Amino acid sequence: MPTHAEYEELRRNFRLEVPDRFNYVGDVLYDRAETHPGDLALVAVEPDGRTAERYDFATITSRVASTAAVLAEAGVGAGDRVFLMLPRIVQWYDVLLGCLHLGAIPMPGTMQLSARDVAYRVNLADATTVVTDTTGAVAVGAALPDCPGASRRLLVGGSSSGWVDLDAAVASATTTPPVHDTAADDPMLIYFTSGTVSLPKMVLHTHASYGIGHDVTARFWQGLRAEDVHWTVSDTGWGKAAWGKLFGQWRVGATVVMWNIVGKPDLDRMLRIIAEQGVTTFCVPPTLYRAFAQMDLRAYDFSSLRHCTSAGEPLNPEVIKVWQEATGTVIHDGYGQTETVAVVANLPGIPVRAGSMGLALPGFDVAIIDGSGGVAPDGTEGDIAVRVEPTRPVGLFKEYWRDPERNAEAHRGGWYVTGDRGIRDADGYFWFVGRADDVILSAAYRIGPFEVESALLEHPAVAEAAVVGVPDEIRGQIVKAFVVLAAGFEPGEGLISELQEHVKATTAPYKYPRRIEFATELPKTVSGKIRRVELRNR
Repeated sequence: MPTHAEYEELRRNFRLEVPDRFNYVGDVLYDRAETHPGDLALVAVEPDGRTAERYDFATITSRVASTAAVLAEAGVGAGDRVFLMLPRIVQWYDVLLGCLHLGAIPMPGTMQLSARDVAYRVNLADATTVVTDTTGAVAVGAALPDCPGASRRLLVGGSSSGWVDLDAAVASATTTPPVHDTAADDPMLIYFTSGTVSLPKMVLHTHASYGIGHDVTARFWQGLRAEDVHWTVSDTGWGKAAWGKLFGQWRVGATVVMWNIVGKPDLDRMLRIIAEQGVTTFCVPPTLYRAFAQMDLRAYDFSSLRHCTSAGEPLNPEVIKVWQEATGTVIHDGYGQTETVAVVANLPGIPVRAGSMGLALPGFDVAIIDGSGGVAPDGTEGDIAVRVEPTRPVGLFKEYWRDPERNAEAHRGGWYVTGDRGIRDADGYFWFVGRADDVILSAAYRIGPFEVESALLEHPAVAEAAVVGVPDEIRGQIVKAFVVLAAGFEPGEGLISELQEHVKATTAPYKYPRRIEFATELPKTVSGKIRRVELRNR
């Protein structure tokens, strides 16, 4: 990985080559199966956390080919949208990649979706096909009467009237359809945003841009090599799965670990899996790192780890310190969205600035811009944006599908505007302030929730914190904090005063939370981001 000087040189010269025709299954998976058939591709850990199935590239490719045959037999073809709702099992790979094999467009969804959520997604995209397992069939089955266009139904893990038994059909498949000849810019995959403020949008990625673009994620942020065993803890229904379980990892040739967690994860078991499976590179969201920081980490073997990453929300410096003391690894924060691959990150080999999102990654021109689309001076808060003119970078989504109004809102003066606020320092490091609608305006002061949350989390009584602005007749808004206490601490007026004084002493005094409410848990999206909009609405 580069030093800072080498990083600057890399930024100047880096280009991702994009061919006119590209299909991830044909150009990556089939190629791996031919050149490295016995290399380990996937370790699928069972819910008990102790047993696991191992799949090499030859086996994965054979499964994908058979699944594509079954989908084609069911009538799925190029351009068809396929709603995919499966847990962290090997069949998720089979179906998603089987769709790409045919040129169909998978739409992954989390197992937590309700029938209403399913119907919204299926109907908005005019999906013709649904694939789920026996657990997901409850919500999907309840939604289908309201989804007249979804005539094809495939079930994993069992059989049911009106559904194709996918496992049985794959086991008996004897033919393999040809890999669809997809153009680089053909639609590849649709992810739905997590919807922290509004109804989810359809984020459309294309074959080459997303399939190749995640090289940046895997190489420059995760620092992956072919011999690595990489574990990104993520639900299969959100974009982090694409970031850490598939595209960039298998382009590099690394092994991916996936644990089929049922319900809330057993944190003790999760940390033991690191040693049991020889995990070398590890990525979890900040909520999990914060939970780990409350545990006795001396009880675990972290000797296999060489590199750790985090994304989803900024990670607090105090948590980074606790993890480094326990594991010897520094957490490298990164930044991106459902709409992008990794675009900003703390790179291996370059000094990490705790609390910073890092530097713009090769292939991306990232800046802080003002309301007119001009680049803001260093040290000035503004909108985090990615340059899209004259050339749209490889790895950025094509569009919010069927939503010209939101496409227009997200572009300004040749930039894609992320909707996040930040600051760039004089050395090029980016610092997250908050979602544009999360910034608190109090008595003419602009207060980012993250800096107040970071101060709170440095107090031993605080396990989790979320900060929002609430109306105030005098100040316009005041800061309110929702706090989940660490084990051994009890809520009370005395603790409220102690936390307020702690924040005053840790950051600018005007930022302290004038109100604090204790909570047993914080509302989160399926991707683990705190839903501050829900807290504001309370």
